[in-house]
Amino acid sequence: MIRPFGESALLVDLDSADRAQALATALRADPIPGVRALVPGLESVLVELQAGADADAVAGALDVVVPTLPSRAPAGRVRTIPVRYGGDGGPDLAEVAALCGLSPAEVVERHAAAELRVLFLGFAPGFAYLGDLPPELRVPRLATPRTRTPAGSVAIAGSMSGIYPADLPGGWRIIGRTEVRLFDPRRDPPTELMPGDVVRFEPVQ
Repeated sequence: MIRPFGESALLVDLDSADRAQALATALRADPIPGVRALVPGLESVLVELQAGADADAVAGALDVVVPTLPSRAPAGRVRTIPVRYGGDGGPDLAEVAALCGLSPAEVVERHAAAELRVLFLGFAPGFAYLGDLPPELRVPRLATPRTRTPAGSVAIAGSMSGIYPADLPGGWRIIGRTEVRLFDPRRDPPTELMPGDVVRFEPVQ
């Protein structure tokens, strides 16, 4: 479904994260005239229009592209993130293990073995929503969110994992920490992870 979103954008609703990423990839490779920017969501893509662009013409072009999309998104970059699990940097690891019926070592093993895709960016600059976690690692958010989650915290909640790019409030359960800087406005692009990237977590001491 393609529908207006505000005065200068269209929202393309799709039926999966893979198709949303496939559409964003296709439009970057073969841009539609009048499109200023693309913002992939979990199962949608926000298409921002240039000033004076013909929204109906852009929607018509999207109507041609969407039916041709593959059911799987093309493979993105592989990004390896070193993580120090547990200890002061992973204060929720033991509780996550108890909720999952696993040992802390088994939680680390399963989290590091999963190849997670960057589904979309949001919440804060550089925060990537990574999915899908194995079913045995899915735990609810904290009942009371923290007022401060340190930058670099590797956390899980529901079917997703994420890395906090800055000191932020948050309710995800923290199982480790990385020194990788997720957002730097001086870089181009400023975000370390982009939609479609495949993330592998590497345990370090």
